[in-house]
Amino acid sequence: MEQFAPVKRSEDGQPVRYLIVDDSVFARKNLARMVESFGGQVAGEAGDGVTAISEYDRVSPDIVLMDITMPQMEGIEAAEKIVREHPNARIVMVSSVGYQENIVAALQRGARHFVQKPVKPGVLYEVIKYVMRDDGVAARSAGAGA
Repeated sequence: MEQFAPVKRSEDGQPVRYLIVDDSVFARKNLARMVESFGGQVAGEAGDGVTAISEYDRVSPDIVLMDITMPQMEGIEAAEKIVREHPNARIVMVSSVGYQENIVAALQRGARHFVQKPVKPGVLYEVIKYVMRDDGVAARSAGAGA
């Protein structure tokens, strides 16, 4: 895998913490390897939207990488619920279902970006750098909301 300069949180220089949400264990492990190659840490994983919401509350990640098509609750609905409770949440949809209406719906409901599967490490890296620079997001103070 390519070598990437570590992406750090601008507020404290710490590694970016990720919540990876996909019903495929293989897809989660693949994304985990990529984010670790970017210097990130996997803070949590979930296999469906319902679990994603509780995991978000539990681990307070910097970025969520979320599939769209999942059992129990689809990714777009889960993203909407997370953003409703946590307006500063950074969610990147990662899906093979790249229909324009899905992308638009995800962005309208609070996702910051969309990455098409199969995920190319270089593309994901650039999207993460972009989303982490998006300072329409107030930096969370340590322990806030915990």
